[in-house]
Amino acid sequence: MSTYLRLRAVPAPALRNSPAWLERLFASDAATVRHPAGRCTEEVLDECCLDQERIYTGAPPAGPGDRPQAQVVLGGRPVFRTDRRKPPLLVLTAAQARRVAEFLEQTDFEALWDFARDGLLPRYGGAPAESETARAFAVAHRELRAFYVHTARCGDAVVKWRSER
Repeated sequence: MSTYLRLRAVPAPALRNSPAWLERLFASDAATVRHPAGRCTEEVLDECCLDQERIYTGAPPAGPGDRPQAQVVLGGRPVFRTDRRKPPLLVLTAAQARRVAEFLEQTDFEALWDFARDGLLPRYGGAPAESETARAFAVAHRELRAFYVHTARCGDAVVKWRSER
């Protein structure tokens, strides 16, 4: 089994605090989750999601107060599921999603990579695999940035589900 993370944008007025309602958001596949204008509202990270989180949590704070970099992948308010053995769902408000989008737009991925590379490279083949590894994390970074920027422009909240396949 591998761990993966699904992030779904939800119109802020429709967001519910119910674990059952939030779980139903993920009952359908990504192709069926669309806003009225036909825009897909989901991003999926594979088993590297925990390592992707390390890139952001190791980043210096963007400013005083909230640290949006800690909310990019695994951050958010936990909503505990009925089955407590499963990880909680995580919810970011529309305002939090907007701050994450701003952080990702202003962040230099190369600086993040330089800070995290020594801790990550041994897990992915060491220095010989750095180019390929950095490229994979950079692609995930661009996809997350696009997801959050689009979500923020729509004024949506974000719900995250970490699971195993």
